[in-house]
Amino acid sequence: MAKLKIPKRVSTTLLSSLSAGVVPRIGLEHIAVGREKEMAALLQDLENIAAGGAAFRFVVGRYGSGKSFLLQLIRNHAMEQGFVVADVDLSPERRLAATDGQGVASYRELMRNIATKTHPNGGALGLILEKWISSIQTKVAETSGMRPNDTGFDDQVESTILAAVKNIEGLVHGFDFATVVSNYWRGYRLDDKDKKDAALRWLRGEFATKTEAKAALGVRVIIDDDTWYDYVKLVAKFAADIGYKGLLMLIDEAVHLWKISNAVSRQNNYDKLLAMFNDTMQGRAEHLGIIVGGTPKFLEDPKRGLFNDPAWTRRTAKSRFVKAGLQDNSGPVIQLETLTQPEILQLLQRLADVHATHYGSEKKLTNREFDEFLQEVISRLGANALLTPGEIVRDFLSVLNILQQNSEMSFEQIIHGTGLQLSSAVKKSNGDEDGEVAEFTL
Repeated sequence: MAKLKIPKRVSTTLLSSLSAGVVPRIGLEHIAVGREKEMAALLQDLENIAAGGAAFRFVVGRYGSGKSFLLQLIRNHAMEQGFVVADVDLSPERRLAATDGQGVASYRELMRNIATKTHPNGGALGLILEKWISSIQTKVAETSGMRPNDTGFDDQVESTILAAVKNIEGLVHGFDFATVVSNYWRGYRLDDKDKKDAALRWLRGEFATKTEAKAALGVRVIIDDDTWYDYVKLVAKFAADIGYKGLLMLIDEAVHLWKISNAVSRQNNYDKLLAMFNDTMQGRAEHLGIIVGGTPKFLEDPKRGLFNDPAWTRRTAKSRFVKAGLQDNSGPVIQLETLTQPEILQLLQRLADVHATHYGSEKKLTNREFDEFLQEVISRLGANALLTPGEIVRDFLSVLNILQQNSEMSFEQIIHGTGLQLSSAVKKSNGDEDGEVAEFTL
């Protein structure tokens, strides 16, 4: 077998993130297993979005089942294909609907995390605008034969920019959005850093008052709890207009909506989600994809979940023809099935390859040793436990680390030793439908 080729930076991120119980941003393709059908469905969504359509999906599964992993995997694929991506984890401070800043806080987090292929770590909003302006300058130079320092060059660039942003003026809040983008160009043209910064602050939803926005940019509105989603649609349309394929928005930890104790507030958030769903399904959004990650409890709890709302029940209920072992991935809900034992073994083998490459180890585990580890986990959890990646990855990496640091010990001594304990995340989540206390969220 050919030796795994993986940069040290990538293997470091993979091993550090997985050992700490968080999903890495990079290198996921080296360890992804068992989600081919789900990925095929999401990649088809990207094709539809690039063609001008929109898509909305729920990715639902227990803690540790791979929700966040799948979201990060499709995020990376989208950037590679030329999409702008933005992601947010919901929390008590970040919701979809609110009256005290929690809605616009989610928008700010999305804009803070906005990323592209060339700037995958977030914070790419200003860079997107700079790249756009640079491409227009190049286009004007090619078509007019003028140079950037020639008289009239900037005027032609400005005319081209104003024509481009005019395409979004007719959308809800489009005029103000176009005005702010034009302000950014003027700041760029005049080398006015304050004006550029003010435009970026507005686009990121960071202005607190309309008076402040009017003084800085000449616009009478700000992005707030009520309007933030309208601006997401504008960003998607604008991204497509300036050469990207669209915007993919990832919303994870939707269980925090289920956790809202106030019934009215919780319903307002579900209604906001419904409006977003209807927009994408009915063609009122362009070049926009939305993927929401949540647990079964968030979706199915008859008292507080989405199924408590008849409108959502109609939209998310499974077909009567979907039976155990079958899944219709064309529907809005992707239910993550438990990985099979062969798939888990494949995952362990890939992790071992990454670990060996990172540390330059020549010693390879045998198939029997992989199987022994998995059987040991099953025996300690209980034969009927549902195995998820998150319930074994941290323990497996810990075993590899011990083996690497103690060359005199054998693999069998480590996994069968009386001192070996499963991680607290594994033990506590066993028997809990959602495993809410699980530390690992692959």
